[in-house]
Amino acid sequence: MLTEAAVRDALAKVIDPALGHDLVSYRMVRSVEVQGDDALIRVELPTHAYPVAQRRELVIRVEQAVKAIGAKRVTVLPEVMTAFLPAPSDKAVLKGPKNVVAVAAGKGGVGKSTVAVNLALALARHGAKVGLLDADVFGPSIPTMLGAPEIPASATKDSRITPAIHHGLRVISVGFFVDKGEAVVWRGPMVHRLLQQFLGDVDWGELDYLVCDLPPGTGDVQLSLSQLIPIAGAVMVTTPQEVAIIDVVKGIAMFEKVEIPILGIIENMSYYKCPACGHSDEIFSHGGGKRLAQEVGADFFGEIPIDTRIRFGGDAGVPIVLASPDSENAQRFMDLATKTALKIAGNVLSKPKRSPRLAVIK
Repeated sequence: MLTEAAVRDALAKVIDPALGHDLVSYRMVRSVEVQGDDALIRVELPTHAYPVAQRRELVIRVEQAVKAIGAKRVTVLPEVMTAFLPAPSDKAVLKGPKNVVAVAAGKGGVGKSTVAVNLALALARHGAKVGLLDADVFGPSIPTMLGAPEIPASATKDSRITPAIHHGLRVISVGFFVDKGEAVVWRGPMVHRLLQQFLGDVDWGELDYLVCDLPPGTGDVQLSLSQLIPIAGAVMVTTPQEVAIIDVVKGIAMFEKVEIPILGIIENMSYYKCPACGHSDEIFSHGGGKRLAQEVGADFFGEIPIDTRIRFGGDAGVPIVLASPDSENAQRFMDLATKTALKIAGNVLSKPKRSPRLAVIK
């Protein structure tokens, strides 16, 4: 006779096709209901970016496993529930965002802000609620790359800050509050206080992900963020040439010291493919990012080639994920979002001692 215990035992042998672990140990089985020979199983998908093909495969695997123990009819209901770890009490300044994703680079000029903007928009296109924090205090480029806001940032009567809305993202940048041609000349303590305000005094609302565009290097901003809030992980951006790789190694070492996991490495400006003849030219060399990932034991999240549409989208305020959503390079950013979200989910669900809270996002 079919029982709930028997169904759960069967589900413990089902391997999730996207995360590579069984459903029970990763706490992805929300409920099991058995009536006679029928079973109703609710499965929690830990991110909106869970791939469609793997979702179908997961349903098939669950159905097969439960039918193998005698069920006549199996109904599987996947439901997205964003997995995250609650912030420890000493890092609870940030209210609302569940997972903070740092986008970092060892040196400037590698396209870090381009990756951050398109990553945030790609996560939103997958269905997540996303915010974007421009933490590059001395070189804020996010306002330019996102164009004019649908709703500008503002201050409330109780001295709170309401973020701007750009293409559905909630966005904060120091560029909103200083003149475009004005230089920000601040010492470290002033930068720290600004970040405290951007994190603690901004009404971010309930977000699945807050993407932080960090300045290049290993300076005050990186250290302040690591002290103030829990960061789910960092996506490291590099170009293929050795001079960029060397600085990324230093950035990775810094994140390891402050116990922030490296989610993966992305190689930007990987090559140029002529749209007319199809010839590819490795302007900045090629393969350095993948080689670095292998050397440091990190995931390689792929290559983004040089594309004038990516550059134009950033200059025009309509990034390629929005301007050309069906293009090959927009799909590369969508894949980057999937890999980033799945890596975070895997890191969260693999920690049995710190059980994650799971929030239903409608």
